[in-house]
Amino acid sequence: MPDVRMPLSGDVSQLINPFLLFFRAIGSQFGLVNINLGKSADPDVEQRILEDVGSYGRQLGRIGDALRVLIDQAERTAPDLAARPEIKALRCQLEEIDRLKNRHGRDAGAR
Repeated sequence: MPDVRMPLSGDVSQLINPFLLFFRAIGSQFGLVNINLGKSADPDVEQRILEDVGSYGRQLGRIGDALRVLIDQAERTAPDLAARPEIKALRCQLEEIDRLKNRHGRDAGAR
């Protein structure tokens, strides 16, 4: 006897997330909060990284900390490096981040 299945009568497995359907239908805008779902080559991996490793801000903060160490070391061996506009701009940005963290009661050195 042949195996005949009617629509919706077999092994059907589908994840339905009503929030994503709703947000896509209205252009990712909900009230005053703009939710950008973004584009990614592999959204599942990106989501796991955000959940297991750290937020974009935390990842950028760690990169900034590492760059600060490298810049400090490079400036000791090549003092003219400190005069480069790219280095000045990055150092200024890192210092401003530290000031904001300190102003909001967060230790700038704590990661």
